[in-house]
Amino acid sequence: MKNAIVTGYGSGIGKAICDELIKNGYTIIYLDTRLEDTKNLEIEVKAILKNYDIDLLVNCAGIGIFCPHEEINISKIKHLIDVNLTAPIILTHLVLRSLKKTQGHIINIASIEATRHSKFSALYTATKSGLRDFGLSLFEELRKSGVGVTTLNPDLTQTNFFDDLQFEPSSKDKTYLLPETIAKTVMDILNTNGVITDITIRPQKFDIKKKIVYD
Repeated sequence: MKNAIVTGYGSGIGKAICDELIKNGYTIIYLDTRLEDTKNLEIEVKAILKNYDIDLLVNCAGIGIFCPHEEINISKIKHLIDVNLTAPIILTHLVLRSLKKTQGHIINIASIEATRHSKFSALYTATKSGLRDFGLSLFEELRKSGVGVTTLNPDLTQTNFFDDLQFEPSSKDKTYLLPETIAKTVMDILNTNGVITDITIRPQKFDIKKKIVYD
């Protein structure tokens, strides 16, 4: 039985990944990375590591803001950076010795936005690009240890991620991904004889439904 920590496990891609891992014999260790205090996160992780070795860490929790940069509240800027970038880096640091022991795997769920430059996405892109580069550099650091590191960059995926955003995936055929597709890709990554360091998944067509239009 292998043990996995999956952040963002409550819904969307994170939940789908948990469901798929459980089907394949993993035990999910639930961890709340939304804790405001980094010390609380550290205490919680250390308590987990006293009882479990970690075979897999999936950094999946994330939030989005897409609007003119000058309109974003500074507290929201800090919060988005904390959730999307700071928490995965700190969590990886805390779990890494255990992953080295098990020769486990780290999978960072970044975004298509980590691979391109889109209007009104400067803040979000900065966090996801940072997460992607963190993973690619960490792989080089960990190659001799036997720990795999993969960055997965999904395009528009039909989840509640878009509930409070200005746009959402179109309902038209082949214009969005399903969380289950991302979850199955995670299993493909884990079952590969080698390490997939970076993978981007996109729907065949592009179409979005806009809720608010900025000039």
